[in-house]
Amino acid sequence: MSLETLPRLVAVWVPDWPVVALTLDAREQRRARPRDSRDAHDAAPAPDPALRPVAVVGGRGVVAASAPARAAGVRVGMRLRVARSLCTDLTVLPARPEREARAFETVMDCLSQVLAEPLVLRPGLAVCGARGPARWAGGEEELAEALVEAVAQGAGVECQVGVADSLSAAVLAARRGCVVAPGRSPGFLAPWPLEAALSCLPTHRQREEARALIEVLARLGLRTLGDLAALPLRDVSARFGPAGAHLHRLASAAPGPVPRTARPETDVSVDSTLDPPAARADVAAFAARALAESLADRLVSRGLAAGRLLVEARCEDGAELARSWMLETTPTPAELTDRVRWQLEGWLAGRSGRAPASPLVGLRLSALELVPAGASQAGLWSAPGKQGGRRARRAAERVESLLGAGALQVPLIVEGRDPRSRTRMLAWDEPAPPAGHAAPWSGSLPAPGPSLVLPQPLPALLEGASGQDVGVSAEGQLETVPALLTLLADPQEQGGGPTTPRRRAGWSDGALGAGALRVLAWAGPWAMDECWWRPAGPSRRAYLQVLTEQGPAVLLVRQGRWWVEGIYS
Repeated sequence: MSLETLPRLVAVWVPDWPVVALTLDAREQRRARPRDSRDAHDAAPAPDPALRPVAVVGGRGVVAASAPARAAGVRVGMRLRVARSLCTDLTVLPARPEREARAFETVMDCLSQVLAEPLVLRPGLAVCGARGPARWAGGEEELAEALVEAVAQGAGVECQVGVADSLSAAVLAARRGCVVAPGRSPGFLAPWPLEAALSCLPTHRQREEARALIEVLARLGLRTLGDLAALPLRDVSARFGPAGAHLHRLASAAPGPVPRTARPETDVSVDSTLDPPAARADVAAFAARALAESLADRLVSRGLAAGRLLVEARCEDGAELARSWMLETTPTPAELTDRVRWQLEGWLAGRSGRAPASPLVGLRLSALELVPAGASQAGLWSAPGKQGGRRARRAAERVESLLGAGALQVPLIVEGRDPRSRTRMLAWDEPAPPAGHAAPWSGSLPAPGPSLVLPQPLPALLEGASGQDVGVSAEGQLETVPALLTLLADPQEQGGGPTTPRRRAGWSDGALGAGALRVLAWAGPWAMDECWWRPAGPSRRAYLQVLTEQGPAVLLVRQGRWWVEGIYS
């Protein structure tokens, strides 16, 4: 093959792309503020890697590090424990391939202004044929300069460009920011270590397979790409299979097809200017209906389904509001209109917790988390209860739009020692945390727990047969056998003293009974001594199950005095 017919490839590489993606996220969040910080679907603001030491950590240690982190000594491949010892204020974030892929679309749009059809090898690395663009730019050096300038101006990030005869040579040339002359790619690759070939593989699975093979080759004495390229391809393929043959072709700069990674769908947005400004929900909803229909038509025409709907409003004084809504498959115009109308009513009526400071002058609807519509198509027959679940979800969304994000909550039972600490309230659409390993929870109350835990404990008197107060010793034992239980009124609510033997308002005669009740049976106590490390001192209490002659069994807690904590029914 002559030098004139050799294929030429250009590779564009953004160093430390996982961290650069964070920079783009932080920039977008700053531009989108102010927003409703209580949005249940929006994550916390990402740290700015340009100002703070940030490291993205994967299974093999540090994947990428920001400039402040590298200045402190953090390096790629370093273990997290070593990185934290070098930089105590290091912010550690997990790798998020979805965020990196979506953010790289900004760079790909900039490359498309110079290259006809750039391909994504992986987020942070793109390749394309170089002969046609080089002739248009006036040469390969001029092409590299044009690409660097386009990415810097359009995306605001720095990149490096390499041009060579093969994929591996072009990718490694981009790491040095150079152009390899035609026919010089084998000599350029020869001194590189074998690990350098990992940067030319698009998927994590291929890199893991190649890494294991490289370890075997290193034990055999092969250290560089030149050492591997000097071996016959037939022998390498017979000994190490397809993975060895692929690695050999990369090391020897053999031409081959360029792999590509599927690019994510860009967000679909529609916006409108409200003239005159809308100060009433019905006026804004009328304009939002046309926007919702336009957005639904665009999704259908492109065959896409949206996972989230972002509703943004711009006020007359320049303030901005935003809220995202979860969606199911391809939304209909009516579904989009309902969600937008609910949100506008919540904003304009002030029932969302943050009323707009002035009338609305602009609306913008964005469909996020796009996937092909066929990937989320519903079945011909809905599963039992699915239709009711959709109606319940719409009702919950409607209530939340009126009360504000996070105001609608559901209880969640977690591990713990006492009933009150085992109950946690979560937002209705927030996923439950994964269940951890079951702890022994020594000293905890036995199952089953009380069916009702009072919002506020009810004061009570627990007395022995001679009228003395039943106490709990330092060893966690009752000092007297319980004989009588008296339920008291709330002193603040009834205005009486702490020993007023009156029933609490709201409790019926058949619920807990009135006056002093004879104790038929009891179990416990279960003494607990927790939080001894707090400056305010430990939390000491003891629980006791009591069954009286009238009403259900109750759970008492001793903390300074006796209180009714829960009721068994």
